[in-house]
Amino acid sequence: QMQLVESGGGLVQAGGSLRLSCAASGRTLSSYFMAWFRQAPGKEREVVAVINWSGGSTLFANSVKGRFTMSREYAKNTVYLQMNSLKPEDTATYYCAVGSRITPLNMWNRQSYDYWGQGTQVTVSS
Repeated sequence: QMQLVESGGGLVQAGGSLRLSCAASGRTLSSYFMAWFRQAPGKEREVVAVINWSGGSTLFANSVKGRFTMSREYAKNTVYLQMNSLKPEDTATYYCAVGSRITPLNMWNRQSYDYWGQGTQVTVSS
């Protein structure tokens, strides 16, 4: 089993920044992909960013490209989502997820991920 704990959410004004963290425990991450999802009220959960833990390559949803970055810290088994130039439409609960069988074809599908955190709320005021 793997446990994921997110932190760093909060209330911020439009144009501001937040950094989310997701700490993993229970298993090593060397063969996994990690992703950040978000879900706004009444909307589907959507992928925001994905990182290959071993190689460090990242992919981002078009809606956040150029504003969000994702990174990892080996020593802490933690991934980060740095969110800049936040917009009210970024308001959502953000979840981190881990998958062991992620491919370019399935990485945007929530069903592809095996473990989930509890979520952290991000609210962007206008």
